[in-house]
Amino acid sequence: MQPYTKHTSIAALMDRSNVDTDQIIPKNFMKKVERTGFGIHLFHNWRFLADNVTPNPDFELNKPAFQGAKILVAGENFGCGSSREHAPWAIADYGFNTIISTSFADIFFSNCFKNSILPIKVSEDQLAALMAEIAANEGVQFTVDLEAQKVTTPGGIEINFVVDAFRKESLLDGLDDIAWTLKHEDKITAFEEKQKQTLPWLWK
Repeated sequence: MQPYTKHTSIAALMDRSNVDTDQIIPKNFMKKVERTGFGIHLFHNWRFLADNVTPNPDFELNKPAFQGAKILVAGENFGCGSSREHAPWAIADYGFNTIISTSFADIFFSNCFKNSILPIKVSEDQLAALMAEIAANEGVQFTVDLEAQKVTTPGGIEINFVVDAFRKESLLDGLDDIAWTLKHEDKITAFEEKQKQTLPWLWK
């Protein structure tokens, strides 16, 4: 995983609620086990016309002003539906590393942290203010500071958000669950050696 750092980026607006994981990455594209290569299929059925090639001019993320955005501002209950981890894989591969909403599906929320994505929960009023600022100035850039746990905008909005300490540390260091476990490899090895001495029959 890439470490999550303070950054200023274009904030893309997706004013839709209940965006589910099948809309994020349709099931017919879930044919690989590696995490890369899914970004091209993100929101496929919305991004492309019926020929599956031509960009849909009516889809909000196809707007020139939102190209290169790392921050996605979306409606409530983002990531609902199935538990497929391919959804955050596709989001990260496309280029987003932050999603701001009032609520997320639990499994999707957890999977984001395992894939270098920071999901930020805000109040309904805060989300409405962020959406209004983007709508009034498409291409506007927000600043996300994970260390300080704050989102700031050119319009003067400042939002403090809550994030679990362990998940925050893991994002800042760029560690998934396996990498975090390997930080304690020496202790794990020492424990295994002790077990081999005291319970040798377990190792036969």
